[in-house]
Amino acid sequence: MGAHEATPGLDLARLRPWLAEAVPSARAGTLSAGLITGGRSNLTYRLTDGESHWILRRPPLGHVLATAHDMGREYAVMAALAETPVPVPALHGLCLDTGVLGAEFYVMEAVPGRPYRTAADLAPLGPQRVRRIAGALVDTLADLHTVDPFTVGLGDFGRPEGFLARQVARWRRQLDASSSRELPDADTLHAALEERAPAADAAARPGIVHGDFRLDNVLVDDTDRLRAVIDWEMATVGDPLTDLALMLLYTRLARLVGAEVAPDAGLAPGFPTETEIVTRYGARSGRDLGDLGFHLGLAAFKLAAILEGIHFRHLQGQTVGPGFDRIGDVVHPLLDAGIAALKEH
Repeated sequence: MGAHEATPGLDLARLRPWLAEAVPSARAGTLSAGLITGGRSNLTYRLTDGESHWILRRPPLGHVLATAHDMGREYAVMAALAETPVPVPALHGLCLDTGVLGAEFYVMEAVPGRPYRTAADLAPLGPQRVRRIAGALVDTLADLHTVDPFTVGLGDFGRPEGFLARQVARWRRQLDASSSRELPDADTLHAALEERAPAADAAARPGIVHGDFRLDNVLVDDTDRLRAVIDWEMATVGDPLTDLALMLLYTRLARLVGAEVAPDAGLAPGFPTETEIVTRYGARSGRDLGDLGFHLGLAAFKLAAILEGIHFRHLQGQTVGPGFDRIGDVVHPLLDAGIAALKEH
């Protein structure tokens, strides 16, 4: 993390006065910054004054869709969860004045811990520690889903009515937008999801949905404690079982494509099985898991739509790298898995 002024998307000279006001203890004059994660997602920077550390999040450079990178939403959901059992970073301030950095941003504490993405990351810990970390992951998801969004001030954060039907329609649109071939299984799965969505919506008890809950979106410290859930950019209020199903589907996907393309932490020795995860989550959350098959089918459809988009861009030469040439082949078994899941449960 160099102490250079020219960090893309972060003008330190403009940030210093704002930070001095937001964090009075910061020595803004000695502030330096480095980019942790970039790309199409929100940009994450580590700030330091030589003694203390903070994290700053802002939208990607040159972004067009403001709603896809709404800093206020991320900030609001973490602020709402501050007094709940769900661990989130302490917040230092939200800046809605785009004159400072050219976009909205917020600053939060730098939580000690690391995100584990792959089975290879977890393997050196041994099966017992992996099991403990995975257990904490499932418990934290259940705890999130027992928080009443209305009680913590997130009652108008989403539109829970018809949430699942809108998800089915949304991922159909995404799939159609990157269409380069016939996918009859996608039509079959979509029709089945469309048919079952109204009943699933009617049965759902609204909760806070993270939107991309998995092990590499939490920070785990050296004592295997889950210290913070991060990356809330997809958060909303809707049917929380979408979080559980997507977390399970990532591991199914990893079996098909490998760690270069999908996070495969769930394949590490010691990680609980799908059945163990579902049982633990159900017991802790008290949620009715009766129609988990629908949610698994929807998660498969969503991931298939995302992968088809990557395949489409790969065909056009926009996405290169290990594993991307095989992504198109994975869409078919993923759609099959979605159709099977609707019958499984």
